Amino acid sequence: MSTTALEGLLSYLYGTLTPSNMKWVGEHLIEYAKQEQDKQLRPYTMQEIDDMLDEAEAAFEAGDCLSNDEVFHHRKTADTV
Repeated sequence: MSTTALEGLLSYLYGTLTPSNMKWVGEHLIEYAKQEQDKQLRPYTMQEIDDMLDEAEAAFEAGDCLSNDEVFHHRKTADTV
């Protein structure tokens, strides 16, 4: 988000929220930011992707996968229960 957009958002919030509401929003944003630092997403490496594909191919060859018909039948059965 650009600085201009953030300034516009801050101006809007300052004009519409009470001081106690602004404090609440600020506290929750800080809490959220701290949580996200622990749970940051990272892209998979090519090795991880290759390993996942190898596992999926092995499961398919071993017959550990459901056919489309089996998946749709299972879903219809689950929806009616």
